[in-house]
Amino acid sequence: MTWLSSLPAGVLVGGCLVLALLVVVASTAAVRALVPEAERDRVQRIAAPLMPALGAAFAILSALTLSSEAGYLRAAEGYVSDEGAAAARLAWAATNPGVDSEPIHAALRDYLITTREREWSGPAAATGDDADTERAIAAMEQAVRTQAGRWQQIGTPASTELLTAVDAVTSTRRARIVAADHEIPALYVVTLVASGVALIVNASALAVRGGARISLLVVGLAGVVGLSLALLFALSAPWRGPITVGGDAVDAVVRDLDTGFFQRG
Repeated sequence: MTWLSSLPAGVLVGGCLVLALLVVVASTAAVRALVPEAERDRVQRIAAPLMPALGAAFAILSALTLSSEAGYLRAAEGYVSDEGAAAARLAWAATNPGVDSEPIHAALRDYLITTREREWSGPAAATGDDADTERAIAAMEQAVRTQAGRWQQIGTPASTELLTAVDAVTSTRRARIVAADHEIPALYVVTLVASGVALIVNASALAVRGGARISLLVVGLAGVVGLSLALLFALSAPWRGPITVGGDAVDAVVRDLDTGFFQRG
């Protein structure tokens, strides 16, 4: 389902609406072709009691799924916030007395910029195997560990703080990559789509002899189903889809490094 979540918002919404309307047209045509005129009242008597059950099934499934994916989006934003906070701690740790902060700040800035450009969206967000980002991480680790290795000059607390801070940066990156690999289970999506299709088909059967006003209600119902599915797919991929996680927390650290905010007092 990754390719669906990666579609642009307009394509995703338009595609889901068109598919929902096609279900209306196809089911209406099927009922008219397969059910004789004399038996259509019987079809309506059968379909009417099914509407509350089918509507409730789709509503519950979509509500639970959308709530879960919205919670996942909030969690993804939390990972980004943690990553920005970890980067800020490393920047401040480099300002301890005796520490040469310039190479650490330069390596950290390069890592953050490379991450935002190369690893923040698309397939690379879920794999973490971008070569440029890996080189930037290695350079940052080397710069930090070089300074931490001077523990006799800078003191054990400062050395420990540097190592702890750089470990936090790499750990939060790994948590972000794992979160970016998330996708909705295919069976869950199939079940939700099937319940939506069943609801539309049942409503179309009721509208066969209901006139233009009832047909418009069925079209509206199909639109709601299509938009619900589009929203679900849009929410399910915060690093690949149309609703993406912002990198403001990381960008703020880069700006602070550029302006000299992380300096010794």
